[in-house]
Amino acid sequence: MDTYLETDRLTLRRFTADDAGLLIELDSDPAVMRYLSGGEPTAPDIVRERYLPNILAGYEKWDGDLGLFAAHEKDGDAFIGWFILRPEPDGPRDEVELGYRLRQAAWGRGYATEGSRALLAKAFTELGVRTVWAETMTVNRGSRNIMEKLAMTHTETIPTPPDMEMVEGSEHGGVRYEITREQWERS
Repeated sequence: MDTYLETDRLTLRRFTADDAGLLIELDSDPAVMRYLSGGEPTAPDIVRERYLPNILAGYEKWDGDLGLFAAHEKDGDAFIGWFILRPEPDGPRDEVELGYRLRQAAWGRGYATEGSRALLAKAFTELGVRTVWAETMTVNRGSRNIMEKLAMTHTETIPTPPDMEMVEGSEHGGVRYEITREQWERS
C-alpha cells in the first residue's frame, strides 16, 4: 500500500485503478449521499469512467502531494471512505479544499476530525499551503461541527448549485469555512 499519511488510527493512501468498487460501494449508500445528491447513488459507470480517472490524473497533476485519498482503519484495514486535499482545477496550489466522505460504519468515531487534522498539519507544514477551505450544506450540522473543531472559520454562505436543489435543506444554501496557516499555527 502506497501510504500518503498515517494517524493514530488511520492510513491514507492514493487510490489505484483497482479501487472503483470501493468508491461505488461508498456512493451507493443513500445516507452517505444525503447532502450530495439527495440520497441518489452515483452510477457505477460514472465512477469507473469519470471519477476514478480524474482522481488518478490529479496525482499526476499535483505530483502525488494533493488529491483524493482512500482511508483505511489501521486495525483490520477496513476501507472507511476518503479524504480530499486539493486546489480548484485552475486554482492556486496554495489554496486547497479539505473534505471527506465516510461510510456510515465509520461515523461518530472521530475519524473525520482525526484525518482532517492530520491533513491540515501536512498542508501547512510540508506542502506550502496558505489557506485551506471546506464547503458543505448549511443543514449538514455534522460536517460543520468537524470544521469548527478544526478551528476553521465560517467565512460565507453560498447559494445552492442548481444540480443540488433536490437535496433536503437546499433552500438554506451552503457554507464555506476557511483556515489560514497563521490561524492554524495559533490554534
